[in-house]
Amino acid sequence: MGILTAFGPFITDMYLPALPSMKIYFSTTVSLVQLGLTASMFGIAAGQLLFGPLSDKYGRKSPLMAAMFLFIISTFACIFSPNIIFFTVLRFFQGIAAAGGVVIARSIAADKFKGKNLTKSLAIVGGINGIAPVIAPVLGGIMLEYTGWKGIFIILLILGIGITLSLTHFDESLSTPRRSKESFFKSLELFKIVFKNKPFILYVTQVSLAMAILFAYISASPFIIQSHYGFSAFAFSLFFAANAVSIGAGAWGAALFKNQDNCLKLSSAGIIISCFMLCLILMNNANIIIFEALLLVLCFMLGLTFTSSTAAAMNSARRQAGTASAVLGAMGFLFGSIVSPIVGIGNILFATGITFALLSLILGLFSFLILRQKNKNA
Repeated sequence: MGILTAFGPFITDMYLPALPSMKIYFSTTVSLVQLGLTASMFGIAAGQLLFGPLSDKYGRKSPLMAAMFLFIISTFACIFSPNIIFFTVLRFFQGIAAAGGVVIARSIAADKFKGKNLTKSLAIVGGINGIAPVIAPVLGGIMLEYTGWKGIFIILLILGIGITLSLTHFDESLSTPRRSKESFFKSLELFKIVFKNKPFILYVTQVSLAMAILFAYISASPFIIQSHYGFSAFAFSLFFAANAVSIGAGAWGAALFKNQDNCLKLSSAGIIISCFMLCLILMNNANIIIFEALLLVLCFMLGLTFTSSTAAAMNSARRQAGTASAVLGAMGFLFGSIVSPIVGIGNILFATGITFALLSLILGLFSFLILRQKNKNA
């Protein structure tokens, strides 16, 4: 499950060190290069809305195998992209394919566990998944030094082929009696049920805002660290890896809370404070050490939120686990896809800082609404 959920970080994070060099390779602008990241996230969002209901109807294994074959084909085509537009379109299909692994992994967790055990399983997956953002940019930075950006996509292709072969040993977690008996188009009505689930939607929106903050950082950090602070692509990958470890630590830490409301309060307050401080230092050109220290705090708080709020969301809609997982993932990556190109408009330091501050305030509002809803139902 951890490996499957790692597909999101791998297709977004591994080529991050190459963004400045791809701008030169394709003779294009920063925003157009970032559009490839946006396309992949939009594909992950759309793909989860497709694979969620499919996995509820046909089980987890068959849709997952189909997703992996699409991933192999689209990744192979990315290597031979003649221009940035063609590359961006292929990144969309690559994102759709990666969505299969992301959404089905969460559905498997909901098939197997519930309550506190579901939180623990998602914490373990989050911890394992935290390794992917550590390895991905470092490996990407190394490959960039020797092979250019195409070598990064060759590694992704090899990874896709390896995982596809390993899935032949995958055990189906959704038995036939538990699958949706409706036609695929009829099963889409499950989305209506899920969207009417108020606690679920509140948690999903809160997680999605946290995802938007994460992807604002992901999209802007290569240019801030390499172009503004003057570090190499490999040095950037080390910064990124450290922050990914912090997210993983937060994911593990969420399982230690006996009261998940306390986890929500701490993570939300931490996100707001660190985002506003990051906004101030970006606008005042602060030292890289201060910038990185605040990012470590922010990433830890995001890790807490991702695990605790995701578990709470899946618990509140477990009877439609595949569809709920699809909505949860789709909204997160949709929010991220909208934010990513925004931070590249104008002065990237100012745009990123303001984006952090505004998103954190809205996230705090939804955290307050979640707690108020729970108090009403108590």
